[in-house]
Amino acid sequence: MKNKKRVVVAMSGGVDSSVAAALMVEKGYEVIGLTMQLYDENNKKSVNSKSCCAGQDIYDAKNVAEKLGIDHYVLNYETRFFKNVIKDFADTYAKVKLLFPV
Repeated sequence: MKNKKRVVVAMSGGVDSSVAAALMVEKGYEVIGLTMQLYDENNKKSVNSKSCCAGQDIYDAKNVAEKLGIDHYVLNYETRFFKNVIKDFADTYAKVKLLFPV
């Protein structure tokens, strides 16, 4: 079917996003799966952990996409995530800690 509507599903590797992708496929949509890599997948801790968006989670999302027969892409947001979320959080936390020492 050439005129299928295309949807993009953010796939974390978990059950909820996997089911969402499967339901969209079942409904006849052209589904594209996207996963954001937020941590270094070569880091032993993150590869084996079940924290979001690295290692095993990316593998799980790719595996589900393959089973569903959909395209899946990994977007590397590691540098942006560190700079705009982790570093900002740590800097703000350090400032608050200075203002309100325990």
